[in-house]
Amino acid sequence: MCGFVGFLGNSGFKNDPDFFIRRMSDKLFHRGPDAEGVYVDTNSGIALAHRRLAILDLSPAGTQPMVSSSGRYVLTFNGEIYNHDLCRFDLIKSAVKWRGHSDTETLLAGFDAWGIENTIQKCIGMFAFAVWDKHTNTLTLGRDRLGEKPLYYGWQGKGSEAVFLFGSELKALRVHPAFDASICSDALASFMQNMVVAGFRSIFKGIYKVAPGTLLTVSLKSPEPVVNRYWSIEDVATQGVKQPFEGTESEAVDALEDLLKDAVGQQMMADVPLGAFLSGGVDSSTIVALMQAQSSRPVKTFSIGFAEEAFNEAEHAKAVANHLGTDHTELYVTPQQALDVIPRLPSLYDEPFADSSQIPTFLVSQMTRQHVTVALSGDAGDEIFAGYNRYQISASLWPRLSKVPGPLRQAAAWGLTRFSPATLNRLAGHLPGSGRWAGVGDKLHKGASVMSADSIDALYQGLVATGWPEPRKLLNVPVSHGHFLQMPELLGLSDVQRMMVLDGLNYLPDDILTKVDRAAMGVSLETRVPFLDHRVVEFAWRLPMAYKLRPTQNGLVTKWALRQVLYRHVPQALIERPKVGFGVPLEQWLRGPLREWAEDLLSPARLKRDGYLNSGLVRQKWTEHLSGRRNHQHALWCVLMFQAWLSKQSTMMGKPV
Repeated sequence: MCGFVGFLGNSGFKNDPDFFIRRMSDKLFHRGPDAEGVYVDTNSGIALAHRRLAILDLSPAGTQPMVSSSGRYVLTFNGEIYNHDLCRFDLIKSAVKWRGHSDTETLLAGFDAWGIENTIQKCIGMFAFAVWDKHTNTLTLGRDRLGEKPLYYGWQGKGSEAVFLFGSELKALRVHPAFDASICSDALASFMQNMVVAGFRSIFKGIYKVAPGTLLTVSLKSPEPVVNRYWSIEDVATQGVKQPFEGTESEAVDALEDLLKDAVGQQMMADVPLGAFLSGGVDSSTIVALMQAQSSRPVKTFSIGFAEEAFNEAEHAKAVANHLGTDHTELYVTPQQALDVIPRLPSLYDEPFADSSQIPTFLVSQMTRQHVTVALSGDAGDEIFAGYNRYQISASLWPRLSKVPGPLRQAAAWGLTRFSPATLNRLAGHLPGSGRWAGVGDKLHKGASVMSADSIDALYQGLVATGWPEPRKLLNVPVSHGHFLQMPELLGLSDVQRMMVLDGLNYLPDDILTKVDRAAMGVSLETRVPFLDHRVVEFAWRLPMAYKLRPTQNGLVTKWALRQVLYRHVPQALIERPKVGFGVPLEQWLRGPLREWAEDLLSPARLKRDGYLNSGLVRQKWTEHLSGRRNHQHALWCVLMFQAWLSKQSTMMGKPV
C-alpha cells in the first residue's frame, strides 16, 4: 500500500515540473515512508510521483513509477493484488522477463499482454492506480471494485492553463499552483446531512472521486474523462438474487468457509510483519479464527478498550484471543489520549469527516503499527451479511408500518415528539432496568422522524442521515440537491436487499472504508479487508436472505451463515451479546473535556465571520445539548469537524459557489 499523485497538462510544465511533483509527493509521505519515485515527460505533459510503503518485494525492483517491459506503460499503484502469483502463471506464454516479484510488475505485464481492463478483471485485490500509455498519450485511472483505496481527480484552471490533477489524497493535489480551493456547496450539504462527503464529489469544487469499480481515461486531445464501469454491486446483487445458491444450508456454510479461508489466506501474503484487528465481534473474530487456522504461529491481534463500559469491547476480544491462542495486545485508552487525537483529524481526513469512531480507529491503528506493518480487519461483514439494525427494522417493522396510512403515521410521530427527549429520558429512568433505556428519548424522536417515510428509500435516508436531515436550513449557501446518496432503481430486490446495496454504494465506501484508510495510512499501516474479496461478495449475494437474516422465536438473527462458520472455531457463548458500536462517549465529552474547544469553534462571532452556517440554529443545538435536554452529538460533531477543518485551510480558500 502506498500513495501517488500526478498531473497532466502543458501548462504544468512552464516552470519546474520536477519541483512541483516532488512537493506534491511530500504530502503523501505518511502513505509511503520507505521510498519515493518520480516520472516526468515534459514533451507529453505528464508527471507522476509515488510514495512507497514496501510490503511485497522490498528490493529496489519494486520501486515505482514502474515502466512495463515493452516500454509502453508507466504505472503508479496503491494497493495489493492478492492473486498476482496466479496471474504470473497465466503470463507464462507471454515470456515475460521478470525483474522482481512485486504485484506492480505483474500488473504491467498483464497490461502488455491483455490490456488494462482485461487485466483488472482477472485481479483479486484492493487498488487505485494511474497508468500512462506512451503509445496513445492517454492516462487511465482505476479503482477497485468496492472502493477500498481512494483516488481523486479533476481539471483545474481554464483554457490553455488547465491542468488535470489526480492522486490518493486531496492534500497532495492542493500543492499544485493551479488548484482552486473553493468549497463545493453541494458537497458541504452532503457532509452535513450524512457526516461524510457522499458520492462522487469532494469538498472542493471541480475535484471528484473515481467511482469504485471504474476505469477513467483522459488525454490532452480528449479532456472530457471517459468512464467505463467494469464491476458494480448493483449488477452483482440483482444477478445473485436471480441465480441463488441451491445447495443445502450445510453446503452453503461449507462453501462460505472455504471461500473465506482462501480470501484470508491470500491476504496474509506479505514480506513484512502482519496481524489483525480484533474487537471480539462476529466479523473480526471470524477473520482472526481463519487466520489462526492457517498459521503455524500465534497471529498477532490488537484491540483497544475504554473505561466506559458501554463503549468497551476489549474484554470480549481478549476472551476470543485466549480461545484461539493469538498473540494479543490491548490498550486501554484514557480520555486524554482520545482527546489528543482530535486536533489531528482535519489534516488526517483531508476533508470534513464526522464519524466519531474515527478516533478509536486511529488509536487502534497507531498501536498496531508499533508491532506490524499490515493488519487484516473484519470490516464490511455487516453490509454483506445483513448485520445492521436497520436491516432488522426494515424486515420486521416496515412491512407493517408501510400499510398504515400516512396521516396516521404522521399523527403518531407527532405524539411521540410531544414530550422532549429529556422528559422521556427522565420518565424512562423510573422504569425497571432503567439502564437499558439510556437515551430512549432521542431514540424515540429519531424513530418519529422516519415514521412518516413514504418509501423504503425515504426510510433508509432517515436512518442513515444522522447529521442534519435538512441541511438547507443550516447552510447560508445555495444547495441544488435535497439528497446526496446514490439511489439506483434496483428492480427485483426486497426492501432489505435494497438497503444492503445502498450501503454498498454509499455508507461502505464513503464512511467505513474512508475512515479506516485515512486512520491507518496516517500511521503508515496497511489494512486489508477479506470480506471485500469480490468472490466473497458475489457468493454472499447468491445466498438466500434467510441465510443472512434468520427468523427465530426470539426475533431475527443477523449474519446467520457467517455465524455458523465462526462457531466452528469459537464457542457461541463467547460471541452472543448485544451489538456494540465502535465509538467514544462523545455526548458526555462535548459537555465536559471538549466544551471549551467546541465553544471556540461554535462562537457566534466565528460562525458569522466564516459565513457558511446559520449561527442561530447551531447555537440553539449547542445550548440544548449543554443543558442535557437533548443529545445533538452527531449534528454538533458535523459542525465541529467542518469548523476545525476550515480553520486548517490556507488563506486561498474561496467562498462556496
